[in-house]
Amino acid sequence: MTRFLRWAIKARLVSPGLATTPHRRGTSPRLSAGSQDTAIQQVVHGGELSARDQLAAILVIVFGQQVADVVGLTWTDVALTGELATITLGATAIALPPPLDGPLRQLAGAPTHSRTSAHPNSPWIFRGNQPGQHITAARLRQRLTRVFSARAARLGALHELTKLAPIPVIAEVFGYAPATIERHAIGSASTYSQYVAALREPVS
Repeated sequence: MTRFLRWAIKARLVSPGLATTPHRRGTSPRLSAGSQDTAIQQVVHGGELSARDQLAAILVIVFGQQVADVVGLTWTDVALTGELATITLGATAIALPPPLDGPLRQLAGAPTHSRTSAHPNSPWIFRGNQPGQHITAARLRQRLTRVFSARAARLGALHELTKLAPIPVIAEVFGYAPATIERHAIGSASTYSQYVAALREPVS
């Protein structure tokens, strides 16, 4: 926005006195833990979303994934057995326990999930309207607004995830840069390090 404003002023398209308020990192709205729980129940049991959109919503609100990364997932990122369903997000295959695995199993079990006339043998889990292409991130975000704002849901998920494990683990497992997860950990006032320190202290 700042670069565009400078260009617009230089091109005399707007007043030289026009200014914008800089965005401050950490001020974007995020879903609270309670709102996340409600949204998850709505996604899994509400019946408002298709199986494909359900899966996308789960990846965003439970695992803190960016929609731009979700749309790029392919069936090679998935492994299914009778008891275990996994999907690789970062460096690790993440298990989707029941009922979170339901949408993925439904999509994988549908005989036409990748063999329609427009999408013969499509590798994309989230295929788009154009042959051979996945859905655009903007289109998927729009579809998820029926339940939540994808950005607010993702930020809320990362806020909670940083309370559960060390920063390097969260970053590696979920495919984020450690610095990104560290910012969320600071923002969430994560007590993980304090918890570890308390475990090491002798009981008096």
